[in-house]
Amino acid sequence: MTTVAATTPYAWPYDAAFTAVRTALLVVRTQGAPPVPAAVVDLATRLQDDGGTVVQVATAPPRHSPTARPPGAVGEAGPPDPPVPGLAADHHVAATGTDGFFGSPLDAVLRRAGCDQLLLAGAWLETSVHSTLRSANDRGYECLLLLDGCVPHDPALVPAARSQIEMSGGIFGAVGSLADVAAALA
Repeated sequence: MTTVAATTPYAWPYDAAFTAVRTALLVVRTQGAPPVPAAVVDLATRLQDDGGTVVQVATAPPRHSPTARPPGAVGEAGPPDPPVPGLAADHHVAATGTDGFFGSPLDAVLRRAGCDQLLLAGAWLETSVHSTLRSANDRGYECLLLLDGCVPHDPALVPAARSQIEMSGGIFGAVGSLADVAAALA
């Protein structure tokens, strides 16, 4: 049995059966967000080498944004963001909302790949990453937020974003680090 060390509030995954072939790394980015930390690309390569899946998820800006898509729109508002530099994603998914599952084939992509364990990283932590994580949890995925793989919009909100995931014994999943996942893959 394998878990990722030092995850909170519980040893992730809950079934102690961490394996790359069941795992997808979701690199979630809101259109126009800054790049993700370079270590995310390194972990993506490592996960793929071990048989895991990497999905780049492009989410729409919040509805109050001047670049937001109108309700029911398909595709990007304006030109799509370029792929994350160096990230050789297995799949690219565009969502029509802040949540990466909203108006996208993300759930079908993950189920076809046989992935029920999700690692989440990206920008912005408090919006698109967090919304995608909560939605994944509702769909039955076992989620691990890679806190050091996320870019916060407001650094002061990081403790609250973490707390929301960990409350009630991990109501939305667990929180860990890129290095701990890489070590578990070793």
